[in-house]
Amino acid sequence: MDAIANIRKEYKLQTLSETDSLKDPFAQFRKWWQEALASNIEEVNAMTLATSSSDGIPSARIVLLKGFDDVGFKFFTNYNSFKGQQLIENPRACVVFFWKELERQIRITGLIDRLSEEESDEYFNSRPEGSRVGAWASPQSQVIPGRTWLEDNEKKLREQFKNKPVQRPSFWGGYILRPISIEFWQGRTNRLHDRLLYSLQNDGLWLIERLAP
Repeated sequence: MDAIANIRKEYKLQTLSETDSLKDPFAQFRKWWQEALASNIEEVNAMTLATSSSDGIPSARIVLLKGFDDVGFKFFTNYNSFKGQQLIENPRACVVFFWKELERQIRITGLIDRLSEEESDEYFNSRPEGSRVGAWASPQSQVIPGRTWLEDNEKKLREQFKNKPVQRPSFWGGYILRPISIEFWQGRTNRLHDRLLYSLQNDGLWLIERLAP
């Protein structure tokens, strides 16, 4: 336990001030996103997605961001998965990016909607064929007999789709997280980190406030 407690890192790369930050959180995200891309961070689009059931029990896992615009942040999954079922029960979620190379974290909380069939089709058809077959082969989050069962199911489906286009299954598609708050965190020395919170107001404007670390 002492060894774990002694693990620490001093953050000192950059700062985040109200004067330097952009007034629009999507513009601020885009700025940090471009800097993260330029830093060659491995799987820069990996984010923790937290959901909860109707009784408030939380669950979190890593998913991949597959697009964003001035409306929200997009990801894709099996609708019948555990997270998909939680999003039916409680269509609210939070995602967190942690880019340790830049000593930065972004926390985005908001409301979840499904993407259109057309947008889900477009992304699904851009995936490698193996991933498209895999979406059919895996009943995500369900109990299965073993690895052999999964591999046999994939093999059977590869034969089924041989010389045929692998269409998107109806149980698989995209979601968009529409933010109501976005927090930008920049690590600082002595744990006195910079935290700027953007909160969506009733008039559609964003309130920017500094949070204590």
